[in-house]
Amino acid sequence: MEIAVDLTFLVIGFAMLIKGADLLVEGSAALAVRLSISEIVIGLTVVSFGTSAPELIVNILASIQGKTDITLGNVVGSNIINILLILGIAGLMRPIVTEKNTVWREIPFSLLAAVALFITANDAIFGNGPDEISRGDGLLFLMFFTIFIAYSFSISGIEIRDQEEIKTLSVTRITIYMTFGLAGLLLGGKLVVDNAVGIARVLDVSEKMIGLTIVAIGTSLPELFTTSVAAFKGKSDIAIGNIVGSNIFNIFFILALSSIINPIKFTTDLNIDILILIGASVILFMTMFIGTERKLDRGESIFFILVYIAYFVFLTIRR
Repeated sequence: MEIAVDLTFLVIGFAMLIKGADLLVEGSAALAVRLSISEIVIGLTVVSFGTSAPELIVNILASIQGKTDITLGNVVGSNIINILLILGIAGLMRPIVTEKNTVWREIPFSLLAAVALFITANDAIFGNGPDEISRGDGLLFLMFFTIFIAYSFSISGIEIRDQEEIKTLSVTRITIYMTFGLAGLLLGGKLVVDNAVGIARVLDVSEKMIGLTIVAIGTSLPELFTTSVAAFKGKSDIAIGNIVGSNIFNIFFILALSSIINPIKFTTDLNIDILILIGASVILFMTMFIGTERKLDRGESIFFILVYIAYFVFLTIRR
């Protein structure tokens, strides 16, 4: 009975996170239009923040509560899901063709994020002291994130991607959307963290396992929706750009803030998950040059999905 209650509130929490992110993005985008901010800037800031808002809120709340296994598991799990599962599903809908900049700059930058996470977490191997992502590591991540944002703005005049038409809203409606959106994110995030911990205790599995699976899948739903719709409409660069940008955002911004709030203790058995993330990033880069150049076709997409299924089976066995 207890697990049924936890699952119910977990689902409610996810629903609130997704709707909250949607309202916040729509309200913020409408506000940006009223302030005469260009659409490309909106896309680079508001939309990318919106799809990663669930991970951000869940991680901040988990960090405050000292649930570091959920904090790290959520980010690593979400990034693996983004590449292998979400891009795999999107590529099945329609082959994804990428821009040259995405292949040579943005994907390698997401790979750099995964490698940086591996190095900073393993202090016993690459440095001194206990294995953790310290506040200093968090500040380093923020520096990388600043570089990425500066790069994104530098190419904004060259690489303008299609944007969906942004609704014109009244000031009152914008205020309501943003207020309820933020409230939904905060309350939904608290429900997800609290009930994920409850499920872990009832099932006698680690919080890390819950973070890598249930929490990671739930917080990745905005990316799944955004990327799938973009792929279906043939907007390949938005599809893959959203995933790559989200992965960079998750490590260099969300994990950075989480570690600054509360240094993240690291257990070495999570190294295999980070290495799988690194491997997935390398595979994504390589698939751009197999067959048709800079293209993720349906065969490669099926391979991505099968790899994720194998990884998920491994997680259930490892528990």
